[in-house]
Amino acid sequence: MEVPVYSPSGEVVKNIEISDGVFAVPFNEAVVHQAVVRQQANARQGTASTKTRAEVAGSGRKLFRQKHTGMARAGNKKSSLRRGGGITFGPRPRSYQQDMPKKMRQLALRCALSAKTRDEELKVLEELKFDQTKTKQMAVILVALGIDSTALIVTDKPEENIIKSSRNLAGIKTIPANILNVVDILSYKMLLMTEPAVRKAEQLWGTQKSETSGVKLGGGGNASI
Repeated sequence: MEVPVYSPSGEVVKNIEISDGVFAVPFNEAVVHQAVVRQQANARQGTASTKTRAEVAGSGRKLFRQKHTGMARAGNKKSSLRRGGGITFGPRPRSYQQDMPKKMRQLALRCALSAKTRDEELKVLEELKFDQTKTKQMAVILVALGIDSTALIVTDKPEENIIKSSRNLAGIKTIPANILNVVDILSYKMLLMTEPAVRKAEQLWGTQKSETSGVKLGGGGNASI
């Protein structure tokens, strides 16, 4: 597949070939959904905690006698029915961690990248280098590229000046290619990748052809694995 490469001024400078194994994969909704749920679940801290009636401070004395008061039967003030009492079925510290096979995680990422490519929401930039922090310069580049919505900027490695130049722009996020993830890709309308970032993505998540090897057995027989 060929895609145009843009200069920071918004002009097409060349076309490059990108890997079909990363940017032209059929969309697998089930795998992408599972990857999104897993990532969001793993981001939860699970530290919410409440006290049961056995843990709250207070006397265990019965509030009033059982009968002949004209009121409902009551035990001590730590009951969950009373203010300051224990919480019934409240949240307790727990782990929300979910696991997912590595190949499925990589497939979900390739599906998300391919969806952006098919929807023409991927733009490849020749290079993005700032000598100093310039938010205004970043805004000019985005306007030149026709990006008027939210955008995820992907570089091949962390670039401090680019991060600082874009962090004050609403709806813009910068991320290095090696920590690119499904949630970030789907959360932003446009995906802006530098050419080195595209090559980095192909290197990290490109599909490899499976090889079949033959193993000789004793007695002249052979078997394939």
